[in-house]
Amino acid sequence: MSYYYLLINLALLLLSFLLALDKKASPIRSWKPMIPAVLASGLFFSVVALVFNQFKLSVFSAEYTVGVHILQLPIEEILFHFILAFAGLNVYVVLNAHFSKNNLEKFSLSFSNLLLGVLFAMLFFTYTKLYSVVTFSVLFLLLFYIEYVNKLRFMYKFYRAYVVLLIPFCLLYLLIGGLPILTYVFEETIKLKLGTIPFENLFSLMSNLLLSVYLFEVIKSKT
Repeated sequence: MSYYYLLINLALLLLSFLLALDKKASPIRSWKPMIPAVLASGLFFSVVALVFNQFKLSVFSAEYTVGVHILQLPIEEILFHFILAFAGLNVYVVLNAHFSKNNLEKFSLSFSNLLLGVLFAMLFFTYTKLYSVVTFSVLFLLLFYIEYVNKLRFMYKFYRAYVVLLIPFCLLYLLIGGLPILTYVFEETIKLKLGTIPFENLFSLMSNLLLSVYLFEVIKSKT
């Protein structure tokens, strides 16, 4: 039994609470839309992680976890998805409070269309790789729905929060993959890594944040 993965989760949670103390943004005041958004996003991506684990696409080392599992998935991995959603929303709220101008929103659809094209190409070239297909498909469907069905406009602010969240995410995943707490079946990925981070994980982070922000904005618009 080890507390390494649990401590990584606690570090991300601490960062989230530090952001929540920001007086100007005061993310705590947004708890009503934030809580259901975090719960829904965390649950969804925990199920995705469970699917990956059941198909043995990702393997966790018992040496770095506390040994508590839910359907063979370490409790730390489940906590990670909930805490990541919470951290992402705190980053989103704080940035929106300090940088309220939205002048670049007019370019967000063009960027999203470019990203949709990239995702479609990735799906075409990696259709035999289950980890890649699931990761790219989730983001493609989310992004397409939000840009072409959803009426709320927030994508520029979302992309800005994603870029900022990449920094702690990459640092944490370098630890997770470097120890290694978590390893992936290389043959089921695009076989491209940033250090120890599979290329697909940069897109899974975007999916997690995008679902959280979308639900947050929808709920907030109705309260």
